[in-house]
Amino acid sequence: MADRPAGNQRRVRHAQVVRTERMTPHMQRVVLGGPGLAAFPVGECTDHYVKLLFAPAGAAYPEPFDLERIREELPREQWPVSRAYTVRSWDEAAGEATIDFVIHGDEGVAGPWAVNARPGETVHFLGPGGGYAPDPAADWHLLAGDESALPAIAAALEALPEGARVHAFIEVDGPGEEQKIATDADVVWLHRGERPVGEALMAAVRALDFPAGRPHAFVHGEAGWVKELRRHLRLERQVAKEHLSVSGYWRLGHDDESWRASKREWREQVEAEQETPAAS
Repeated sequence: MADRPAGNQRRVRHAQVVRTERMTPHMQRVVLGGPGLAAFPVGECTDHYVKLLFAPAGAAYPEPFDLERIREELPREQWPVSRAYTVRSWDEAAGEATIDFVIHGDEGVAGPWAVNARPGETVHFLGPGGGYAPDPAADWHLLAGDESALPAIAAALEALPEGARVHAFIEVDGPGEEQKIATDADVVWLHRGERPVGEALMAAVRALDFPAGRPHAFVHGEAGWVKELRRHLRLERQVAKEHLSVSGYWRLGHDDESWRASKREWREQVEAEQETPAAS
């Protein structure tokens, strides 16, 4: 998931579920394939995302699926709802896109769909978009996120060359949520337990002895701690904003619709509040 759209964000694509796998107690993997993924335009970004389209309960759409026609002919409450998810990996040879979903029981739209998805089922989506890839010119890399950012962090780690200098911090509920990532980097798994989301993550980054040289940082996850950690990086660590990729993927106490409605305002506030003061 990311904020910057690609030029193909308005094009509706179609794919079929190939297989599914429960990765951890709270992470479900869905692999998509089919002819609709031919020439899938995934480039160098490691935070590529698609916006999956889900029909509200009781809505039925004519075939072939036509999003513009649906929006023209049906009332708004019957329009598909969209949920943005990172493309964890793209296998060009097999024509398969892998997407990992954080699961919270029956809560939400996409999670329950992922748990119940069956091979052959068709899914419609927009994208991909994306805006981040590890800068090869950076002296070192900082990757920090909760489980919502785990797929993008894992993709970034696997894209970095062997021996790259990396500090990666991933906060998850507990040991059972850790995943294997194909990297030689030292990944620090932080177990939340009963603590508020992001608390362990912020403490770990604040305690980090920053290496010399220019960092490139990827900080994504719950909007509250993301805002605070961005403040730390900008004002206390003096990291230039052009060397930061920061986004609130979700916000505690908000459903997806209310968070998306306020996200632009949140970004503007973050930018306004956290500009580095000019050097005296």
